[in-house]
This record gives sequence, C-alpha cells and structure tokens, in this order.
Amino acid sequence: MSEIEIETPHGPARAHVHPASAPRGALVLGHGAGGGVGARDLVAAARVANEEHLSAVLVEQPYRVAGRRAPAPAPQLDAAWTAVCAHLLAGPLAGLPLVTGGRSSGARVACRTADATGAAGVLCLAFPLQPRPRRGASAPPPGELGELEAVTVPVLVVQGERDPFGIPPPAPGRTVVRVAGDHALRGDLDAVREAIRGWLRRILDM
Repeated sequence: MSEIEIETPHGPARAHVHPASAPRGALVLGHGAGGGVGARDLVAAARVANEEHLSAVLVEQPYRVAGRRAPAPAPQLDAAWTAVCAHLLAGPLAGLPLVTGGRSSGARVACRTADATGAAGVLCLAFPLQPRPRRGASAPPPGELGELEAVTVPVLVVQGERDPFGIPPPAPGRTVVRVAGDHALRGDLDAVREAIRGWLRRILDM
C-alpha cells in the first residue's frame, strides 16, 4: 500500500493505493461525512477488489486531510473527487476500467460525478436517502433518490436492514442488497463482501 497526496481545487486529498498484480480494473472509494477510510466496510471492499484483481484506492477528501470533521459543501466534494480520479487515471490506474463509490456521503459524491469520472459502475455502501433519520418517513426525499436515478451505469447499493437513513428501492440497472445491521454496516461484513464480489464480477465481465 502507498499513499499519494493529490492537489485538488480545494486543497490536497490523500489516496491510499492498494495495487493488484495484473489488475483488470480499479475501485476508488470515498469515506462518509464524518468518518475516514478506516471504516470496516470500506476496508472490506478494498480487500475484495484486490482478491478480484482490481487495484483499490481509498480517498480522503481535503477537509479530512486538513483535520476537519465537518464536510465541505457538495460542489467542493465533487470537484475534489473528480480531480483525484483524473489524477489516478493519468497515473497508477492508467488504462484500467474505473468503478467508483464510497460509503454514505462518499456514495452520493460518486453518484453525482459518475459521468465526469467515466465510471463503469458505482458502489454505494449505506447510501443515505435523507439527511438525518426521520421517524415515520414513508418516502425518500426526491433530491437524494434523484442522485441515484441520474446514474446511467450499473449501481450496487449495500444497505443495512435497520438503516435509519432509509433503504433505496431497486430499479433497472440498480441492485439493492439488504444485509443485517444499520448504517454502519457492521452486522454482517461477510454478506457485504459477497455482495460486492458478485457485482464486481458481473460488471467487469460485461
């Protein structure tokens, strides 16, 4: 594993690169709003990617590199993410099909930028349908669901069955896998890994 500091329009980001030997693709993942790249589901996803002969990169947004916990506004997150992906595709991931994604806020960033990054697929871990849990909410707010619906490449959503931020519905091109647990996705990491593994195999064999 190596670390690369990457300049973005909003300060330096940090990429933790886990290369695969003879990679057939790459998986680039971002963290949640207040979390980091050490989240167990992100680490599990990176390991699965390596096992499936994909190089994996876990990306720290500039606000986290600067030591802040409060996330930057969405346009800044998107601009930094796009810059990081472009840098990686021009360097260690050159020539590889790119799958992007992340957990929670990082998943939303990957959805909003899927076209700009040229992603072949988007992996969403614990995609939040609402900004904060709302008891009795019967339908997801249109903005967050719209981010998922705007993605034109295959999407996998892995969601805890008790996630207080809601569970996205499946749709054409969008696979939703429910696993035991809540928004942290710690309840059944084996199920998380196997969902990711099967989906990565399918989209890379298309």
